[in-house]
Amino acid sequence: MIFHDTDTIVAPATAVGGALCVIRLSGGDAITLCDSIFKGRKPLAEARTATLHYGNIVDKEEIVDDVVVSLFRAPHSYTGEDTVEISAHGSRYVINKIISLLTARGARLAEAGEFTRRAFLAGKLDLSQAEAVADIIASSSHSAHAIASTQMRGAYSNELQALREQLLHITSLLELELDFSEEDVEFADRKELRQLLNKILAKVTSLAESFSLGNALKEGIMVAIAGRPNVGKSTLLNRLAGEDRAMVSDIAGTTRDTIEATTNIDGVIYRFIDTAGLHTTDDRLEQMGIERTEQALRKARIILWMQDYNENESTLENYTPTKDQTLLRVINKIDLRGEKTLGTEENSAVPTYYISAKSGEGVGQLIDAFKQTTNASAAYQGEVIVSSQRHYDALMQSRTALESALSALDNGISSDLLSEDIRQVMHHLGTITGEITTTEILQSIFSRFCIGK
Repeated sequence: MIFHDTDTIVAPATAVGGALCVIRLSGGDAITLCDSIFKGRKPLAEARTATLHYGNIVDKEEIVDDVVVSLFRAPHSYTGEDTVEISAHGSRYVINKIISLLTARGARLAEAGEFTRRAFLAGKLDLSQAEAVADIIASSSHSAHAIASTQMRGAYSNELQALREQLLHITSLLELELDFSEEDVEFADRKELRQLLNKILAKVTSLAESFSLGNALKEGIMVAIAGRPNVGKSTLLNRLAGEDRAMVSDIAGTTRDTIEATTNIDGVIYRFIDTAGLHTTDDRLEQMGIERTEQALRKARIILWMQDYNENESTLENYTPTKDQTLLRVINKIDLRGEKTLGTEENSAVPTYYISAKSGEGVGQLIDAFKQTTNASAAYQGEVIVSSQRHYDALMQSRTALESALSALDNGISSDLLSEDIRQVMHHLGTITGEITTTEILQSIFSRFCIGK
């Protein structure tokens, strides 16, 4: 991607075809170009920044549309450049006409994410904040929006900047020691240095570990419904989804493949996966379904392990969840138990919930249970939660470099090598905020943006 940062660029900033559409124009000639087709009470060149102007877009003597123009002068704009936003009627003809008039006078169509890239290059946003803009646009739930909003407001950047400043202080002291190496002096107290590195390591580790939750909230919490055939997995999926997504039958083994349904519960997207029943079979199709069930179990954040209320055996004990997984036992069909009692649970380590997927009895309590395990409240309270794979990778590389620095410190390695390890930490953290970046990184990030942002 070639950066034409001096060009004046134009693109629709909202969807075309609605009642209204906003056309964004940014660059050194933005005001002049707009003045060439806009007729209001006075020229935009004479207007103050952050003002609105009503008038007409004209092509020679023909009125194309009546519009409202928002004027933002550099550096007080999103991009840091002179920027004009034209609010016109959303007709595809009108929008294309206005853009063609502007491009005929010297503007060029913006590339994907170019407005936000210019904001980053102008220092209006750091790179993590710029990525958060795209995440806000793409957010499909309250929780995903909350994570992106916290990141865009700079909370994440501020924490990383504080860490880099501490690391910079350390390296300056270590390099000062190198300047006075002949005098055999220590400017950096090794005990305090170790404490500080351990503190930074704990923070970096905490941020990296938040990725599991952040990615789940961003992409949707995967909930796998597993168990033997005919225990009511498909009925529960339909109940949770609020619609008939899976075929329900009294015949065991009806579900031979995974079926997914997505629903929003209290601002969090949950992806419920109805899996094939786990059992021994010689049927090749059923075996393939069971293999996909096992794959879904490995990927799920929450596992609902279903049993019939009168089922004496369970395959539950054959599955060990990972540290990021929550396992809940679900005893179904309690509406059929008659006078039978449900007895006590032998495995108290696994929370157990009694439900009727058919009637809905107990399902509310089950939903409350996996809502509590999600911990989405952290996002709403403004806690920094990592949701980007790129950021997670950089944090893990920072962690490795920190562990290397601590090892060097423990083994009495020279200050120059110790300083290099710490510089590696600063480098990896800097790639998150854009203090360290490359054209390839920028191309990868901004290519995922929409054209008008």
